[in-house]
Amino acid sequence: MGAERQHYYGKLGTPQKYDPTFKGPIYNRGCTDVICCVFLLLAIVGYVAVGIIAWTHGDPRKVIYPTDSRGEFCGQKGTKNANKPYLFYFNIVKCASPLVLLEFQCPTPQICVEKCPNRYLTYLNARNSRDFEYYKQFCVPGFQNNKGVAEVLRDGDCPAVLIPSKPLARRCFPAIHAHKGVLMVGNETTYEDGHGSRKNITELVEGAKKANGVLEARQLAMRIFEDYTVSWYWIVIGLVIAMVMSLLFIILLRFLAGIMVWVMIVMVILVLGYGIFHCYMEYSRLRGEAGSDVSLVDLGFQTDLRVYLHLRQTWMAFMIILSILEVIIVLLLIFLRKRILIAIALIKEASRAVGYVMCSMLYPLVTFFLLCLCIAYWACTAVFLSTSNEAVYKIFDDVACPLTGKTCNPETFPSANESRLCPNARCQFAFYGGESGYHRALLGLQIFNAFMFFWLANFVLALGQVTLAGAFASYYWALRKPDDLPAFPLFSAFGRALRYHTGSLAFGALILAIVQIIRVILEYLDQRLKAAENKFAKFLMTCLKCCFWCLEKFIKFLNRNAYIMIAIYGTNFCTSARNAFFLLMRNIIRVAVLDKVTDFLFLLGKLLIVGSVGILAFFFFTHRIRIVQDTAPPLNYYWVPILTVIIGSYLIAHGFFSVYGMCVDTLFLCFCEDLERNDGSQERPYFMSPELRDILLKGSAEEGKREEVEE
Repeated sequence: MGAERQHYYGKLGTPQKYDPTFKGPIYNRGCTDVICCVFLLLAIVGYVAVGIIAWTHGDPRKVIYPTDSRGEFCGQKGTKNANKPYLFYFNIVKCASPLVLLEFQCPTPQICVEKCPNRYLTYLNARNSRDFEYYKQFCVPGFQNNKGVAEVLRDGDCPAVLIPSKPLARRCFPAIHAHKGVLMVGNETTYEDGHGSRKNITELVEGAKKANGVLEARQLAMRIFEDYTVSWYWIVIGLVIAMVMSLLFIILLRFLAGIMVWVMIVMVILVLGYGIFHCYMEYSRLRGEAGSDVSLVDLGFQTDLRVYLHLRQTWMAFMIILSILEVIIVLLLIFLRKRILIAIALIKEASRAVGYVMCSMLYPLVTFFLLCLCIAYWACTAVFLSTSNEAVYKIFDDVACPLTGKTCNPETFPSANESRLCPNARCQFAFYGGESGYHRALLGLQIFNAFMFFWLANFVLALGQVTLAGAFASYYWALRKPDDLPAFPLFSAFGRALRYHTGSLAFGALILAIVQIIRVILEYLDQRLKAAENKFAKFLMTCLKCCFWCLEKFIKFLNRNAYIMIAIYGTNFCTSARNAFFLLMRNIIRVAVLDKVTDFLFLLGKLLIVGSVGILAFFFFTHRIRIVQDTAPPLNYYWVPILTVIIGSYLIAHGFFSVYGMCVDTLFLCFCEDLERNDGSQERPYFMSPELRDILLKGSAEEGKREEVEE
């Protein structure tokens, strides 16, 4: 038996031995992984230096304000264009040129204007009429009517035609609409290009679409933004409801854990059942309606997603998805019903631990605040880095010119040789860039910015996990609960983590950050290789992305348990990770069927909260219910606030349940340690509560085998 016991533990590490002085998290501990702590501090200093450099060279106005052909901002206070917030294109049809894809700039003069044109007018008609004063505001600044018509149009002093336009993203785009199936701008279906020919408005539409990317995408973004501006108040109310429901659920879980778990299971089944019923009713209602039998493939992608709700196939897909989820959950409940009872006992113990350390419920707010700081610093640095380029001017010409695309100086261009070689050419602002060493290093600085964001964000999450693990471990290893529980266990654990284990947390966060930045680079390369037809390269890229995704999940799992061991024993990261891994391997059956069952139950709790709030948001924003006298605001897409409420509710519920999840994981690891250290006798009593001991050790074949091996 001794040889068998040695072989059993030889592969899976050495189990913890009985120690009469061990009473939970060790207080007399030393600093761990000091080198990683130094590296983190140096990296933070470098990150601050990068931020200072970016703030010195960057100019976020390049993102906020559009830029005219002279490189001047539109609508910026303190400049001559302060009262001209919109960018006007002289001939937006030229934005359909392939140059747009190469230079990211339309090869047509652009000026800042106070208002977008609201009427159809040609330069030839306005020249000798009272409309010329109105027309003149869309000519280049300082224009004097002392040239002939051909000279004015040749020199690009005025646009050949004004078209009714609307501002979109601070740029004037044609006010295109459909009338009886015909595309129109204002009341016109054609327009004159200023050279005597009339063109179909479809050409104008195509030019508008390519003027700044894809017009439909921008329209979709602007409509979504409009929906947020009119519905943000109700979105906040929905998120508050989700927070209240989560808090109420956690409080009830503290006193009625068993009942709440079963209520949660039944409610999830009922919510999914109602979703299936609602989808079936909508599917039946659309039977016989014109156009409802069109397939999703035939319809294609539509920016107005409400169109899909008028198709029977959409509701059929929803019904199938919900039915599959319902069947999966019911089958899991049937086969795991005994394990659910054990998981409920563990949740009850976690509820008692959370009840004695109630301030732990507020700690996610600290993590959220620190993550917001990381995100804000990363976003600001990224914006300043991306706008720290200089204005680059290039030569544009409507006719063939060998100098087209060359850089130029707008101040000296009229008298330069380039203007004589290409008389019709213009020196126009093209984009922001640069050729200096700093500008060539911008990509590397952006990668460093992203890497530091991952590192610091993972460090913040690790700090929260170690803090909560230290507090809950103090509860578990208190022999007489709660009398032996130390004062302020959460603050004590937080202080120990920062004072002794900053390096270990930085080490674990660094490993995870490296894997995450590699995944980002792989995604970037995958986007660049999409146009390639090399199937082997695509296959290899898919395999790499899958492998690194799995590696990230494994490292997160290993880090989480390593942080628990750090909180208890104060060992360095590698030792803690090794001990945690082998401890879990020695209890692999319990890990598979117990710890994951509690994760499944917590997932059902999140789905219950998200589903309840989501259904309420759906009925409210679709005007099917009213709250007192108020009703939902008119929206372009009612799914915008609904999805926002659903995603926000999940994040809120996840924040509350993450405390319980960390508590369960900590108690489970402590439970496994307790079984190896003690035997339940008076000399070596278990630290677990009697209720937890009775249900976890009752009929445990693994425990009987372990005792037999030790004999």
